[in-house]
Amino acid sequence: MLQLPKPCYIGLALGALATPASASEPFASDSPWMLGDWGGTRSELLEKGYAFTLGYTGEMGSNLHGGYDHDRTARYSDQFTFGSHLDLEKILGWQATELQLTVTERHGDNISNDRINDPRVGGFTSAQEVWGRGETWRLTQMWIKQKYFDGALDVKFGRFGQGEDFNSFPCDFQNLAFCGSQVGNWAGSIWYNWPVSQWALRVRYNLSDALYAQVGVFEQNPSNLESGNGFKLSGSGTQGAVMPVELVWSPAVNGLKGEYRAGYYYSNAKAQNVLKDSNGQPAAISGAAYRSSSSKHGLWIGAQQQITAQASDQSRGLSLFANATVHDKKTNAIDNYVQAGLLFKGPFDARSQDDIGFALARVHVNPAYRKNARLANQAAGLDDYDNPGYLPVQDTEYSAELYYGIHLADWLTVRPNLQYIRHPGGVSQVDDAVIAGLKIQSTF
Repeated sequence: MLQLPKPCYIGLALGALATPASASEPFASDSPWMLGDWGGTRSELLEKGYAFTLGYTGEMGSNLHGGYDHDRTARYSDQFTFGSHLDLEKILGWQATELQLTVTERHGDNISNDRINDPRVGGFTSAQEVWGRGETWRLTQMWIKQKYFDGALDVKFGRFGQGEDFNSFPCDFQNLAFCGSQVGNWAGSIWYNWPVSQWALRVRYNLSDALYAQVGVFEQNPSNLESGNGFKLSGSGTQGAVMPVELVWSPAVNGLKGEYRAGYYYSNAKAQNVLKDSNGQPAAISGAAYRSSSSKHGLWIGAQQQITAQASDQSRGLSLFANATVHDKKTNAIDNYVQAGLLFKGPFDARSQDDIGFALARVHVNPAYRKNARLANQAAGLDDYDNPGYLPVQDTEYSAELYYGIHLADWLTVRPNLQYIRHPGGVSQVDDAVIAGLKIQSTF
């Protein structure tokens, strides 16, 4: 059954766009907020160092063709974001210091869970990226940041996710394979992306105006993933730490913006081998516990570069991007992932704020993980995929997405999209799937 978004703001807002209004008034198309400037109060507060945001993201997915279950339906998932950013230099006189507090709430269902992917093993990507990590309220950000030495050194401490600073990537696409920090999608047992937070420290040093290096230490605590622990502040359940390091270069190539990232992560917590027991034999055959490794690691690279621009507006033009991650074959189900795509902002003079996006991704399963599934079926005496007890063997999944972003107002963008997934969940027996999606992003 299709679940509609909890607020009824969207239809009201679309109708109001036809009525001209100044930027400070509610529903004005050139206002950054749907509810306007509160009679100038928001601008006054911002000038004093107080910024408040209320954001909404809603995503619909419908299985048009293929997938594990051909019974067609539509699903809706959404997220509310309540945030406050405080400039403590203006408020308290603390030089170059900022404080961020953000609470989020997620709700809804995902078409990928039972229509696209085989539920016996699940999937890798998600047709609705805003779904996940529990339908619950969470303290997503609670950090303080301070700069030293005229801004050369930037230190941030508190609760936040790795993808906020490391392996960062925009989230305009609706498919998870093209949205946000990709390490967290393929090593999600240790790398927690938004909306999950953990205690963390990030230190960044600006080597030049276009180059910086950063290192972080993040609490590795699986209990933070539990729905009942959205506001947990204690360190109980901590198993170790995840330590990422990254170099980020942001050049201007022919005057056009670019960003290039390269990084490495290391976890000192124990991790389970995907195939062998403590004696070096396949655990699926021996029946013994899987071997424990003393660490887990991986690396990533990413690139975004604008390559064309309109003479009248440098923000309009074609940009290319690509990302890749590589992971520890002893302990991770996914050993590598690659994606690439393009974005075009302002495709038409009459629609200068609209954008078009297209991307392709490949998710590759660790051969040792595949072998473990085959041996588990062998040990159980199963070779029929249709047997409920059979463990599907996962290999490689391919994803593609095409969207058109309609900039209805500075506070509202709607992105209808079409997704294609070959071998959902890496299971060759599952039919290739076509999904129609709709992503709504709004700021109140």
